[in-house]
Amino acid sequence: MANAEGCEDMLNRVMTKDNIGVIALLEMREGCIDPSFNSESTPRQLLMVANAHIHWDPEFCDVKLIQIMMLMKELKKFQEEESHSFRPGSSGSQNDQPAIPLLLAGDFNSLPESGVIEYLAKGKISLNHSDFKEMDYKKLFNFSSSPEQNGHISHSFRLHSAYENTHMDFTNHTFDFKGVIDYVFYSSDFMSPLGVLGPMNCDWFESQKVVGCPNPNVMSDHFSLLVEFEMPLNFSNSVTGGGNSHIVLSRR
Repeated sequence: MANAEGCEDMLNRVMTKDNIGVIALLEMREGCIDPSFNSESTPRQLLMVANAHIHWDPEFCDVKLIQIMMLMKELKKFQEEESHSFRPGSSGSQNDQPAIPLLLAGDFNSLPESGVIEYLAKGKISLNHSDFKEMDYKKLFNFSSSPEQNGHISHSFRLHSAYENTHMDFTNHTFDFKGVIDYVFYSSDFMSPLGVLGPMNCDWFESQKVVGCPNPNVMSDHFSLLVEFEMPLNFSNSVTGGGNSHIVLSRR
């Protein structure tokens, strides 16, 4: 509520919504390292996984942007706290390369050309972006994980969409809407997608006369996204430090 002080749009448009996000911190288990690698000092590796459901109404694209900015700020805060615990010698500076990769997925209720996806994929968005709808969000940097620079609000995660090279007609299919609104983003400096679950077969929908979901054949109006990743480990980012050697997690 402190960020909403003196801003009626924040109070009336954003704070009335009840969307949530969850964060889990995972640690690589023993046996995931490529067995051909031999070392007396196996690096530890953490992975931050987050999932969120962003507001649905297209008329509230400004709310969606504020929500995703607030989420990225909380993710940055969480990452810095855990990185300091994981790497006591780190400086915690915003210029430091993040020590913990991020896997961010969810129903963002935003099309690929939206401000939400631009902000996530490009790492920044103009303060004059049309999705803000000229609302009076005073001191937007209060919601950002990084300071305002050159008329833009940014975040420090370098994210790519796992499906950016895979054509999807839709991830959501209802009686009055069909489009891509679900996403998987990942830290591109730490992870590489090996493959994704492809799109639904549009011919099947026609042959089954499916005009919307859910229905007796398809239980949800959202379709599953599945990505297989490879995550090389960099000794310079591990708790042991020293060197720039890379090893690869076995895919299991």
